[in-house]
Amino acid sequence: MASTKNREYSVSSIFLCLTCLILIGLLTCEKVDGQVKFACDVGKNPALGGYKFCNTSLSWEDRVADLVSSLTLQEKIGNLGDLAVEVSRLGIPKYGWWSEALHGVSNVGRGATNFSDLIPGATSFPMPILTAASFNTSLFQAIGRVVSTEARAMYNVGLAGLTYWSPNINIFRDPRWGRGQETPGEDPLLASKYATGYVKGLQQTDDPRSDKLKVAACCKHYTAYDLDSWKDVDRLTFNAVVTEQDLYDTFQPPFKSCVVDGNVASVMCSYNQINGKPSCADPDLLKGVIRGKWKLNGYIVSDCDSVEVLYKNQHYTSTPEEAAAKSILAGLDLDCGSYLSEYTQGAIDNGLVDEASINTAVSNNFALLMRLGFFDGDPAKQPYGNLGPTDVCTTEHQELAREAARQGIVLLKNNEESLPLDSQTIKSLAVIGPNANATSVMIGNYAGIPCKYTTPLEGLTALVPTNYVPGCADVQCANAEIDEATKIAASADATVIIVGASLDIEAESRDRDNILLPGQQQLLVTEVAIASKGPVILVIMSGGGMDVSFAKTNDKIKSILWVGYPGEAGGAAIADVIFGSHNPSGRLPITWYPQSYVNKVPMTTMNMRADPATGYPGRSYRFYTGEVVYPFGYGMSFSGVKQKIVKAPQLVSIPLAENHVCRSSQCKSLELAEEHCQNLAFDIHLEVKNTGEMNSKHTVLLFFSPPNMHNAPQKQLVGFEKVHIAGKSKAQVRFNVDICKDLSVVDELGNRVVPLGQHLLHVGDLKHALSVSI
Repeated sequence: MASTKNREYSVSSIFLCLTCLILIGLLTCEKVDGQVKFACDVGKNPALGGYKFCNTSLSWEDRVADLVSSLTLQEKIGNLGDLAVEVSRLGIPKYGWWSEALHGVSNVGRGATNFSDLIPGATSFPMPILTAASFNTSLFQAIGRVVSTEARAMYNVGLAGLTYWSPNINIFRDPRWGRGQETPGEDPLLASKYATGYVKGLQQTDDPRSDKLKVAACCKHYTAYDLDSWKDVDRLTFNAVVTEQDLYDTFQPPFKSCVVDGNVASVMCSYNQINGKPSCADPDLLKGVIRGKWKLNGYIVSDCDSVEVLYKNQHYTSTPEEAAAKSILAGLDLDCGSYLSEYTQGAIDNGLVDEASINTAVSNNFALLMRLGFFDGDPAKQPYGNLGPTDVCTTEHQELAREAARQGIVLLKNNEESLPLDSQTIKSLAVIGPNANATSVMIGNYAGIPCKYTTPLEGLTALVPTNYVPGCADVQCANAEIDEATKIAASADATVIIVGASLDIEAESRDRDNILLPGQQQLLVTEVAIASKGPVILVIMSGGGMDVSFAKTNDKIKSILWVGYPGEAGGAAIADVIFGSHNPSGRLPITWYPQSYVNKVPMTTMNMRADPATGYPGRSYRFYTGEVVYPFGYGMSFSGVKQKIVKAPQLVSIPLAENHVCRSSQCKSLELAEEHCQNLAFDIHLEVKNTGEMNSKHTVLLFFSPPNMHNAPQKQLVGFEKVHIAGKSKAQVRFNVDICKDLSVVDELGNRVVPLGQHLLHVGDLKHALSVSI
């Protein structure tokens, strides 16, 4: 990976950049490293000013119509792939659509994003699974804004594109999934809030009334995609058999929120089939839902080579031309790959698709580029044209990366209040484990080059004297090196053991076989705990949950922290928590299951709901009926917290027209309709008291349990708030609960309904009964 040093600019680069600024007066020093790609460069080619598509005073619709009418069929087809062709006669450069910004600007992908001496790195935030653990919507958006600022700054100097295929908002359904680290977790509401916040941060403009974008986000992978490579099952050929109830109750809500609430610029369809139909060739899912019901204002793109997969892997079509045609007719606008570029002409020649359908697809693509200013001429003269190298890896951005990691870290165990450690009394600290000196492991999947790294060892050593032994050669830990590890633990005032996973264990195309600590890590932890003189703090770095029951019940292991993959500043954030400069407030965004769960539940079983007849235990905290290691939403603090419900209704009524069918029958639930869902909401007021001395950012989670009907969730997250509470003080928290949105469930046919009867609201250990009637 990248250097761990701060950004360093060569003298020649600085001189050339300053010369550009002085001579031109604008940020045009991109010639040092790259060439900014944009169309309608009237300065170089005045004739372009005669084209309507270069006229910024016209509407998107008029400009796009003029552009598409000016293209030949071959030029249109050349703009159906992610490596869009140059149309030199119209002043349109080639453009690479595929860039990534999952948790920072990344150089993964075939797009234009790369690093150089001018901008050698970008801020690398925690992986989304840890950011989601903060349960902080303002943080989600703040990270997105920083990432888009750095992306636009890199674009302005020719080092990046404008279209980013992030975030990944799939539901983390099974703990073995290698890509779960990329997601916001298992809960549809949390995933929806994360998607909306991050997308708004990425796409924000200074003028909220404008349809222009800072950069374009993409929510992926649509839909019910959460298996890569497990045993003999591969994501390219997997057919996800999903009930309508599970589809619209669990898998679709984040995508709906992304489009409807976040106004995302793009949705990416997935490799897998859903009930026998490939996602990228299903007109009901693409045209019907994304474009039709949700009104996507943007383009639909395939996961890379998905159109080819239809033919070569899934054998869903008999020819490549048929694969191209079916995808376009289903509503696909852009192919991450070359199949549409290669076979669309043949599909037209064979009468499988017409040019009008091609026009629709390229129009969606060009409209998006116009919203980004790609057709508005020199970007230096546009909004965000002043951003450049000094806006990347700023002190503020790097501090936000550290704060994001701090807010996400989850304290799972703290016997005898062993944490925080006191840096004044700890004279020697043993630091042990394969992730104790981690660098690239901390930044996980789809990472770029970070501004710098602070490893856990560096973070801890900055506070107290340390002795370090890795204990294992790597996270796979084929042979634990016990002797040296136990020796330093036996003489230290305290011991920190940092274990877990890495991309060698869990990653894209790499699902896990089990959820135990890899190799001999458990042996290493146990032996070190036996030998240790002082308290032992176990730190787990991973995306998915681990069965650490052995550590949970081991009295020698006083504290357990889960730190996800905490990003470039992860080591500093871990030290901040261990030594008490930050009071942990993260909560688990996933259920931590015992190993017995994965021993009996195949990854291929998509059903979320338990089936008592077969012994199937269900999935996620909403439906799982078995024992857990740690539940969803669990997390401790260094401060005691008391919560009290101050105000909440005991009865709410849904008004109905006199001729409504439920007026004359015994309805158990009410289908959602506009006429009885307008402004139907109530408030819940809570008082949250910090009984400790330390200031705290406390996470408040509001759940409800609906009446027992329609195979409803046994428990469902309604809302969450991050609230700052000073030591020995109180804070007021208010939740506005929309009855039709927040207290509804999905019935067996996939329709959203409001159950009538008694609902139970949960806040921590508090419960409040609420009757919903008509």
